[in-house]
Amino acid sequence: MAKKKSKASKEEPPVKEESDDEEEEEEEEDEEEMELLQVDVGDIIKLKQVLDESVAATFIEAVKLPEDHKLDNIKLGVMTMACLFAVVAQFSPIPFPDSRPMLGVCCCSYFLLSGILQLIVTFLDKDAIMTTLPLDEGDERAKNVKDMTKYGLRIRTSLPRFDEHYSLIIEFQGVEDSVFVKETWSVGKFFDVEGMFDEIGLMNEVEEVYKRFENGNFDKKEEDVATAKKNN
Repeated sequence: MAKKKSKASKEEPPVKEESDDEEEEEEEEDEEEMELLQVDVGDIIKLKQVLDESVAATFIEAVKLPEDHKLDNIKLGVMTMACLFAVVAQFSPIPFPDSRPMLGVCCCSYFLLSGILQLIVTFLDKDAIMTTLPLDEGDERAKNVKDMTKYGLRIRTSLPRFDEHYSLIIEFQGVEDSVFVKETWSVGKFFDVEGMFDEIGLMNEVEEVYKRFENGNFDKKEEDVATAKKNN
């Protein structure tokens, strides 16, 4: 008689799986660690760059205002043309000295375009880090300040050399003697002694300043304040 072979059923050991909650907590911890930024507080240029980037991110990501790239596109176009003239002058197949006229034209054009770019930065950009587009008609954010549907906002910042005070000004773009709101903080409020940056704290402060503008709680000019004090 043939023996029946018994099939031994092998039980696989249970696979240990991490819970979804634990994985999410680990991902959140990793993201928090990545967000921490350390800056040399003695480097004023880097310090202002970090602050400006956080301010701009507040208006784009938190407040969700549409950014106006018109002037940036103009600057990129001027820079691209200047680079093209430089490339032609450098890699032209025309041998020297036959290429002298072409080199002269390229050099003059390069320096002319560089000068135009510097004029744009000096007289149009000034201390503005970004500009926004006007809000759409019927936007709830413009219910208190109707001009927000006509004009975009101009976001200005300053951090003077050898100074600890960082200033933010919000005003209308392209409006002479525009209404504005201004706030000044010590950089020590957002950086500790080791240079660790409190980005969330700054973004919350900037959002509060924007709400003042949105609600129409504008600041008075220093001249008006001085005049009021004299009259009193």
